[in-house]
Amino acid sequence: MTPITEVEGRRLSLSNLDKVLYRATGTTKGEVLHYYAATVAGAILPHLRDRPVSFLRYPDGPGGQLFFTKNPPPGTPDWVHTTPVPRSEDQAARQVMVQDLASLMWAANLVVEFHTPQWRADAPETADRMVFDLDPGSPASVVQCCAVALWLRERLAADGLFAYGKTSGSKGLHLLVPLEPTPSAEVSAYAKRLAVEAESALPELALHRMKRALRPGKVFVDFSQNSASKTTATPYTLRARTEPTVSAPVTWDEIEGCRDPEDLVFRADGMAARLERHGDLLGPLLDPDRARPLPGQAA
Repeated sequence: MTPITEVEGRRLSLSNLDKVLYRATGTTKGEVLHYYAATVAGAILPHLRDRPVSFLRYPDGPGGQLFFTKNPPPGTPDWVHTTPVPRSEDQAARQVMVQDLASLMWAANLVVEFHTPQWRADAPETADRMVFDLDPGSPASVVQCCAVALWLRERLAADGLFAYGKTSGSKGLHLLVPLEPTPSAEVSAYAKRLAVEAESALPELALHRMKRALRPGKVFVDFSQNSASKTTATPYTLRARTEPTVSAPVTWDEIEGCRDPEDLVFRADGMAARLERHGDLLGPLLDPDRARPLPGQAA
């Protein structure tokens, strides 16, 4: 029998709670739902709110079928908010917005990674943040990503911009920068320029091109997720990896002190303690007073 629960006045069917999703740790679907409801709801919801959400679904765990979806899944309740989104192939397309705890738990019951763009639904293709996805090519690891991140932090600071870090929840690191609203195309161009500069300044370490033959031992500074059509893993989302790793905010002290890849691996069972100790380290992304214009724009 499928349990029925009530969340903020909404009745939800929560299915297969005993199903093991992460075999390496024995983590069940019920534990995943508890993670979102009891551990990170207060932290993740502000980063989801007012942004169209894309889902990477993995209903049978990371070892099963994975599929990416932007459209509202079949059976989406009518109380789950959706928003029109610009798409070249479908001008009438809509996507889910996770605006409250009930919507979060409905989506989490589907077993998903949460991915969001750098813009809000009321201003499509106008970014309020910039992202650099630092992706290491083996044998490089997140340790080398941290070295590139430190260079980027200083370079961004020279342009008056603040940078904040989080793990990807996989192998790499994400840097996020709060911005005054700026057309996504302009943000993409600026991010590409800094990626090229990083490669010039750190030729043995950084790379701005995705070409696989160039990747081994280097960090790809992926600026492409600033495109209005792209998304990035939302802070605090669980990832469809062998273990229930989290795309977790990190301090600059942690980035500076990283000497081993395991130093920046954070799992679901450790996030309550991190949030109690640090609060939301990416809270400044939500503070308009931390947003700055790109160089060359009027303040």
